[in-house]
Amino acid sequence: MHKQRLQGLDIFRGMALFLMIIYHFIFDLNYFLIVSINMNENLFFLLLRYAIMGMFVLSVGMSLVLTHQAHINWKNIAKRIIQLGLASLLVSLATYMIFPDSWVYFGILHFILFSSLLVLPLINFPKITLFLALFILVGSSTGILHLHQLFELLQEPLGLPSPHSQDLVPIFPWLAPLFMGMFLVQSNYHQKIFSHPFFKKHTPMHTLLKKMGQNSLLIYLLHQPFLFLGFEFYFKFFSK
Repeated sequence: MHKQRLQGLDIFRGMALFLMIIYHFIFDLNYFLIVSINMNENLFFLLLRYAIMGMFVLSVGMSLVLTHQAHINWKNIAKRIIQLGLASLLVSLATYMIFPDSWVYFGILHFILFSSLLVLPLINFPKITLFLALFILVGSSTGILHLHQLFELLQEPLGLPSPHSQDLVPIFPWLAPLFMGMFLVQSNYHQKIFSHPFFKKHTPMHTLLKKMGQNSLLIYLLHQPFLFLGFEFYFKFFSK
C-alpha cells in the first residue's frame, strides 16, 4: 500500500503541475499581448490559481508526514533547505529582473520552505493540525488573521513590491491546506483517497503525471524559461 500511496501522491502532484503549466501558458499569452485577459480579476483564472496552489500545498503536508512520521529525517530536511533555498533565491532574482515592480519575494517555493520547517513539531499531532487548519480558515475568511502589519514593517527596508507580486503565497490562509494535508495522512484518510481506481491506472497519461510529480521542483523551475523561449522563438521566426 505504501508504494500505491506514493504513486497516487505523485500523480496528484503531477496534476497540479499540469494545471500550472496551462495557467502559465495563458499568462505568457497575456504577457506577449497575444490575448488580453485580466487574470487577477477573472473569476475562472482566480479559482484555477487557488486550486493549483491548494493542490501543491496539500501535497506538501501529506509528503511531510509520510517522510517524517516515523522519525525526523534530518538529512532530508538539510537537503530540502538547500534545494528550496537556492530555488527560491533564483525565482526572486529572475522575477526581479523581469518584473522589478512585482517581483516574487514570498512565492510558493518560499512558502513551502518556511512552512515545512514551521510545522515539523506537529508531525504526530493530528488533533492539533486539524484544529489549526480550521482556526486559520475561519480567522482568514473573517479578516481577523493576517500579517498586514508585518508587511508594512518590512516593505520599505526590504524594498518589497506593492500592491502586487507575481506570486504571493501568504502564511494565512495557506497554512490551512498544508495542515489538512498533514491531517489526511496522520488519520490515514490518504489511503482511501489514493486507493481510488483513478490513482491505480497505468495509462501513458498517468505515467506522465507520475514522472512530473516525481520531478516537481525541476519542472517548476524550468517550465517558464522554456515557455518564454518558445514564444521568443515564435516571434523571431514565424510571426509576421
